[in-house]
Amino acid sequence: MATDASLFSGSMTMLVLKLLEEKDMYGYEMIDTLCRKSNNVFEMKAGTLYPLLHTLVKQKCLESYEKEVNGKTRKYYRLTAVGKKLLETKQKVWREYSEAVVDIIGGAPNEA
Repeated sequence: MATDASLFSGSMTMLVLKLLEEKDMYGYEMIDTLCRKSNNVFEMKAGTLYPLLHTLVKQKCLESYEKEVNGKTRKYYRLTAVGKKLLETKQKVWREYSEAVVDIIGGAPNEA
């Protein structure tokens, strides 16, 4: 079943921050990891991800740096203290929201 893109767009920042909480990543690695971890539910496009990353860097939620791997220079992103705080806030809001939805529609989130 196709996922409603509007549900995804509201949580993109949280998902990207969560990926970067685990480890520093470059853009296409984030796209691949998000797709893989979500069983292909979240298929983020580069045209969506990179503007989001640039915004998060401007907001000091992320830092970027370049690193050479296998002869290729890649731009990696890492979570900052500001980003960690934003992630905590977004996760709290998401939990409250998802619990309220489950209260209304019934069942656990995994049972839908």
